[in-house]
Amino acid sequence: MSNIIAIVGRPNVGKSTFFNRLTGQRAAIVDPTSGVTRDRHYGISDWNGIEFSVIDTGGVVTGSDDVFEDAIRKQVELAMEEADVIIFMVDAKEGLSTMDEDVADIIRRSPKKIFLVANKVDNAGRSAEAIEFYSLGFEKVYEISAINGSGTGELLDDVVLELSNTVKPELPELPKIAFVGRPNVGKSSMINALLGDERNIVTDIPGTTRDSIYTRYKGFGFDFLLVDTAGLRKKGKVSENIEFYSVMRSIRAIENSDVCVLMLDATQGLESQDINIFGLIQRNHKGVVIVVNKWDLVEKENNTHKNFEQMIRERIAPFTDVPIIFTSVINKQRIHKTLETVNRVYESRSRSIPTRKLMDIMLPIVTDNPPPAVKGKYVKIKYITQLKLTYPAFVFFCNLPQYVNDNYKRYVENRLREQFDFHGVPIEIYYRQK
Repeated sequence: MSNIIAIVGRPNVGKSTFFNRLTGQRAAIVDPTSGVTRDRHYGISDWNGIEFSVIDTGGVVTGSDDVFEDAIRKQVELAMEEADVIIFMVDAKEGLSTMDEDVADIIRRSPKKIFLVANKVDNAGRSAEAIEFYSLGFEKVYEISAINGSGTGELLDDVVLELSNTVKPELPELPKIAFVGRPNVGKSSMINALLGDERNIVTDIPGTTRDSIYTRYKGFGFDFLLVDTAGLRKKGKVSENIEFYSVMRSIRAIENSDVCVLMLDATQGLESQDINIFGLIQRNHKGVVIVVNKWDLVEKENNTHKNFEQMIRERIAPFTDVPIIFTSVINKQRIHKTLETVNRVYESRSRSIPTRKLMDIMLPIVTDNPPPAVKGKYVKIKYITQLKLTYPAFVFFCNLPQYVNDNYKRYVENRLREQFDFHGVPIEIYYRQK
């Protein structure tokens, strides 16, 4: 579980500039159009070999007349709860304000380590003015310029020293199964049905689960960590700051999982947000099982089940080799089939295929059905091996990798899936020059 740094402070002190300096292009979510989260507020950085997540609480404040009461207080309190270390940023150019003092009053209650940072110290005159911030009562004022980077090295040296002293709770080394989806699709109810008790609070109000909750499930030959997450909402609906943090936790749960159970509401069908979450799971190379819950509430005809499944596969294409299970959690229908399927997907994702076996099975396939010639040139694949990664990834060495087109790549992926059972697992195939 990675360390978290939160940057807090009143508007326009340079929080986002500092955030961008720390994270560069390393946003946690690569696709900014995914609609899953406000990716500019949450990124990954590292310093002196220590990796950490960065939360920027800036940019959430709108043109409220009472900015402090309505927005900043909630931001700061949430950041104090979520983060391991807090960077409290003030503006040396503007000087000490009453809003800075208000933030300081709240932040002092936190047991977390707080670094008071005076930004925009671009010259000696500003350095002298920054001294007034000592009146806030913190033992040191770090003077930096987020724009040109001066002073940030000393600050980060001390921050990562503090992080390295932070003891993080260690989770057991067990498969992590994250239950994800939009709010109110039945994630908590599913976990409660599996565990046989009301471990998680369940109501019919969307968004009840604010945090990711890890619970060990041991029984029927299974031993998993089940992860209940906050429902993922569309970007435009993440209005409250608390929703932003919930979305961030859900994304972190996906990133830290082995298999994700994407739960859908049968009465609502497959919505664009479900496809966004599916894409996020796929891009993170996690195993996936789609569970269509509340199937008892759908009026059935002859081909209802088959048509629903076909609709899902068409919408999630081209990655369609995914198990789909229709459940009614409230009636406990097919909930154990979900676990059995999750277990199979986990085993498939962990599968390591010896190079000799890959060569014996796949080389004849690609030799008998080679990529189409381009400009009279023929692609010849000579060697195939699996990379040592946490997910299935293969390298096909050939003479002209640039001429392998997308259709042929899909053909090879489908043959790999047929031969080695990667049902529910995204796989990566690379073509490299031998």
